[in-house]
Amino acid sequence: MTTEEQKFQEQVEQEVKQTAEQADATVEEVDVNEAAEDSLEAQLAAVTLQLEQAKDQALRTYADAQNIRRRAEQDVEKAHKFALEKFSKELLPVIDSLERAVETFAQHEVADAVKEGVVMTLDLFASTLSKFNVESVNPVGEPFDPQQHEAMAMVPNPDVEPNTVIAVMQKGYLLNGRLVRPAMVMVAKAP
Repeated sequence: MTTEEQKFQEQVEQEVKQTAEQADATVEEVDVNEAAEDSLEAQLAAVTLQLEQAKDQALRTYADAQNIRRRAEQDVEKAHKFALEKFSKELLPVIDSLERAVETFAQHEVADAVKEGVVMTLDLFASTLSKFNVESVNPVGEPFDPQQHEAMAMVPNPDVEPNTVIAVMQKGYLLNGRLVRPAMVMVAKAP
């Protein structure tokens, strides 16, 4: 071989060697890139999962806060609505006494002025209670309701259906629809 051929062959060998090295480097790069790509995909999946968990936790926290706020509003509303419950319960015996006085006046002859004064006082007292949503429960003729009535006696009565209130011994009262005192009643039973 001539020197030119040798030079050419050495140059070709060198180029082949460089190309092989480049190919090896490219293969390594591809392997590294694939590994990095797999790693990035795994990291992306992990971050996506964490994001979904954080969103879920945030929604739950928001829902809990809304529930707490709603419960607090209901508690405040009930506190305002039923603040007078103890007060009204303490006033009910006064109304009972005035009603008994009116009944006594009806049975006995007493000065009309005194009777009229007691009746007016009773009416004023009842209207004052009604302004604060205190209502009386007078269930004569209605079916017995253990939620609003307290049975004092059961009396056989063939004229009325069983479990019907036939007499009220003491009226019951409601404050904004909530029972303050049950009505004390006599209930009919089958003979």
